[in-house]
Amino acid sequence: MQQLQHAEEPATVHSGRLRVAWRAAHEPVPGVPRRIRLVAYAVPLAVLPSSIWRLPGAFDDGRGFGDRTYVIFLSVLSEVFAFAAIGLIARWGEVFPRWIPLLRGHRVPRRAAVLPAAIGAASLTLLFALLFLVTEVRGTTIRGDALPADHPSRAGGWEAAWYYVCYVPLTLWGPLLGLLTVAYWKRRSAAERAPAA
Repeated sequence: MQQLQHAEEPATVHSGRLRVAWRAAHEPVPGVPRRIRLVAYAVPLAVLPSSIWRLPGAFDDGRGFGDRTYVIFLSVLSEVFAFAAIGLIARWGEVFPRWIPLLRGHRVPRRAAVLPAAIGAASLTLLFALLFLVTEVRGTTIRGDALPADHPSRAGGWEAAWYYVCYVPLTLWGPLLGLLTVAYWKRRSAAERAPAA
């Protein structure tokens, strides 16, 4: 029995250190209001349903290896980019992490975080919120072509309902990222104007 406990300790210690490191890296910096924290956590959750909805399509019989890889890559990449919104409230969004050579420990320039976030927020709002709504109202693709007969919104019934349940939250990605970007800019601006204690 004693040998069994010793065998389990390293895994427990390792996972405990990983958990502590994860929390330390993603803990909101001082001055982040609770509502902004909730907005940051909502971004990956808003993107997750569409990523999950896409995955079964990667394993349809009619898809080749390239198409399967693309769908899986798109789903994973979407979540990675969505998770990057947490950086607008966490320490790693203000100070470069230790694992980045040459930059570790230096402050992240405010514009270096805000510019990509603002471009991303505007692009995502245009792509998912505005164009999604326009295509649904007009019943056409983004290019103006008629929706194909097998488009999920034309399927009707539970398939169309499931499609909308998974894709409507995606329309929030851009606006939520925009809110986070403005809050980050204001917080960092105020901190840089404040006299050093």
